[in-house]
Amino acid sequence: MTSQENQAAYARRMHHVLEYIDRHLDQTLELNTLAEVAHFSAFHFHRLFSAWMGETFGDYLRRRRLEIAAMRLIAQPGVPVLEIALSVGFGSAEAFARAFKTRFGCSATEWRRGQAERWASQLEASHNGTSSQNSNPDQMHGKQDQAGKLRPGHHGNSPTATTEILMKVKIIERQAAKIAYMRYTGAYGQPISQFWVKTVSPWMETNNLFGRPRYGISHDDPAITSPEKCRYDAGVEVPPDFVASGKSFTTTIPGGSYAVTRYIGDGRDIGETWTGLLRDWLPASGMQLDARPCFEYYPTDATCDAQTGAFECDLCIPVVPL
Repeated sequence: MTSQENQAAYARRMHHVLEYIDRHLDQTLELNTLAEVAHFSAFHFHRLFSAWMGETFGDYLRRRRLEIAAMRLIAQPGVPVLEIALSVGFGSAEAFARAFKTRFGCSATEWRRGQAERWASQLEASHNGTSSQNSNPDQMHGKQDQAGKLRPGHHGNSPTATTEILMKVKIIERQAAKIAYMRYTGAYGQPISQFWVKTVSPWMETNNLFGRPRYGISHDDPAITSPEKCRYDAGVEVPPDFVASGKSFTTTIPGGSYAVTRYIGDGRDIGETWTGLLRDWLPASGMQLDARPCFEYYPTDATCDAQTGAFECDLCIPVVPL
């Protein structure tokens, strides 16, 4: 294989490892097990992981567990702190408390209370008409216009202001779906829009993938994870025999129960809709998240108005009984 092909093969193996970690955070994760997932020698895996990720396996695993815990503390306010700690792989409340305070500078309880107060104050501000002044610039990603090409759209995640949202949420059973995707790593926002337009669109055209359902998967919350470490996957459904090449990868969106709400707008308030789903609807629903990813789903019949910028998509979160 060429040098580029070798690099792509390494990247695909590492993507499998990161996906495996996310779906098994509540379990003991040993280097030998992950080396097997990556089909690398256990002797060399630790060094390879550090070189590829820019942090040791232990540091990455600790960071990922704490960031997922921080998100669940907000999205699941009725779940005891210890239960959340156990759900991300900490063996005791003491170990979790020490690690959480080291990472975030406060206790898990203080974090949960502080985030709740922050959202409440921002909700009040939005009612007073000040939210537009306090909000960050919208985050962007690509949309598909009626001609099949991708155009810029807005991508919101963890906005700094929120409003009360009357949303219709339904629980559906989704079948597993194989997707091919390209990954962007870095600060969310305008760069994601450019990523769709300049990188993903030509790749989709080359592989004859237009006209298929698409996915946008934000793996990290930029309010929690450092911008340079945030990961976003731009994906499209592909046939079972599709083989990834170049800088593309394949994975399976797991099937099962998902809470879904339809978003319609120009994207400027999509972050607020995510907030309403995760931090308002979910805690009152009697459901909780599991290890599957949240994602935006763009069905083939989703409307898109090139003149107004209005589009529609389904916001999907994986749920299981509380």
